[in-house]
Amino acid sequence: MCGIAGQVDYNNSIMSERTAQEMAQTLKNRGPDATGIYWDQRCVFIHNRLIVVDPKNGCQPMKTAYDDEYVIVYNGELYNTEEIREDLAFSGYVFRGYSDTEVLLKAYICWGEACLDRLNGIFAFAIWSVNTGELFLARDRIGVKPLFYFRYVGGLIFASEIKTLLVHPRVPHKVDEYSMKQILLLGPSRATGIACVKDVYELKPGEFLKTTTDSISKRIYWKLMAREHIDNERKTIEKTRELICNAIKRQLVSDVELGCFLSGGLDSSIISKVVADEYAKKNMQLSTYSVDYEGNDRYFTKSLFQPDADNLYINLMSEFIRSKHTSILLNSLEVADAITDATIARTLPGMGDIDSSLLLFCKKIKESVTVCLSGECADEIFGGYPWYHNIRMLYSDTFPWSDSVDIRKKLFTSDVIGINPEKYIKDEYENTISKTDVLESDSVQDRRMREMFVLNFYWFMQTLLDRKDRMSMYSGLEVRVPFCDHKLVEYAYNMPWRYKSLNGREKGIVREAFKDILPKEIIQRKKSPYPKTFNPLFFEYVVKKTDAILSSKDSIIGAFVNKKYLETLKLDPALNAVPWYGQLMKAPQIFAYLIQLEHFFKSNNLSY
Repeated sequence: MCGIAGQVDYNNSIMSERTAQEMAQTLKNRGPDATGIYWDQRCVFIHNRLIVVDPKNGCQPMKTAYDDEYVIVYNGELYNTEEIREDLAFSGYVFRGYSDTEVLLKAYICWGEACLDRLNGIFAFAIWSVNTGELFLARDRIGVKPLFYFRYVGGLIFASEIKTLLVHPRVPHKVDEYSMKQILLLGPSRATGIACVKDVYELKPGEFLKTTTDSISKRIYWKLMAREHIDNERKTIEKTRELICNAIKRQLVSDVELGCFLSGGLDSSIISKVVADEYAKKNMQLSTYSVDYEGNDRYFTKSLFQPDADNLYINLMSEFIRSKHTSILLNSLEVADAITDATIARTLPGMGDIDSSLLLFCKKIKESVTVCLSGECADEIFGGYPWYHNIRMLYSDTFPWSDSVDIRKKLFTSDVIGINPEKYIKDEYENTISKTDVLESDSVQDRRMREMFVLNFYWFMQTLLDRKDRMSMYSGLEVRVPFCDHKLVEYAYNMPWRYKSLNGREKGIVREAFKDILPKEIIQRKKSPYPKTFNPLFFEYVVKKTDAILSSKDSIIGAFVNKKYLETLKLDPALNAVPWYGQLMKAPQIFAYLIQLEHFFKSNNLSY
């Protein structure tokens, strides 16, 4: 995994060497092992590398060996590299190394944009055709790897991260009205394609972009499509297991040591079990990692969204697969203090301590391994969240994980959120569900489940993928997500709800598919999200820090935060009972979000 950036300017007015070096510096965490820069009269490509495969021959920017006609910068991992290499070799292509970068470049040379249909992996890349002057940008189907761009007359600038673009003097440091509504009314979610900085956009999942001297075009090459599910129950169980196991095994390719996140939940346990079995065949022991907080043994509180703690299940699973397990214990004040670092990592206000704790967790893991596998996104595609099962939440005419417009209306002034924020949220919601592809034969329930899948895929899932990518890569750790395999996603999208919720359980089909290889306690465990701190010291810290920000003369958020309402948040326990976003973000996380919002503006020198 890496960080990429670049500029194409058809008027031969490319960035200075100083700007290129400054942009590269912002990507240093994503690629701490090597930096490469390519120059010609119309193009600059920047690459920061985290070495995982083929250290010698995988250097970037990479040029074609024979005529330097094509140049690539690439961030990601292809999981079917060998299959593509064989097809290319059959067509006469010769390879100087075994990196997926070289395979990807030659796949584009051979098949053009159609190469995207052959790729299985997570990626964001740019290819420059020196002779034709064409720039080609593409992003993976699910949106695991980020790619942002800024277009201007005569050129385009792109980067893995927003803060990298903001280094370039052409990019304005401004947040527009639409972006502010995204941040305040729907944050930490944002619509795909939106970067929340004026005139900066994100290439959407499954989208590519082309520029030439006189044109620019974008096209979606993959999206969720409704197809008839023809498998019976037994076959569906078998196919689900096959697809999950295949995705996990494909993602084990690495020249460096690899580990697994292990929470004791169903998803991470499946991944850890499959990997441990593969390692055992080679007489290797898998390293697994979990996170907890000092004092949570005293302060943990059960809820609908977090029914139990992880430790019992982690120990059970680690012993079951005989992994070398490391439990990383975080200090709640350190987690609070790292909220601003997490803002820098994401470039945007995010999930507060849910982000910062993952950041610290990844930094500790990086001390022993460079690559990890994680169970992200199984809940989105297999119906693991409460809003798939709670009828009120399922059929609520809004984003079910962010049904908090009343809180947000009281928290932020109408000057920034407008006089009718309900309409803004409703428009975003309806625009998303309008993308849902359905079959005429779908029942009312299955049609709604498709809509819920689409809502999760384009909003909640993207927020979590943003979080995982930015926090891990900021720590120099590559995290792979097998449940984001596009073949698995397609199969899950078209699976009837009666199969997906088999035996009346969340992710019932997945439980049934793996019940013979996991302990029954893991199979039967209720869904529990990523752990957070319950230590009251965290709440005290974020309240004091927010107060200090709002009392400062140069406070930015002070202009649009209702301070009186904020005072009630400190005292009203009811506001700490139901999340205002997701499953974990309650009153303490509102204060954390405000701290991140202030740091977002100041650290990026942004105005509104």
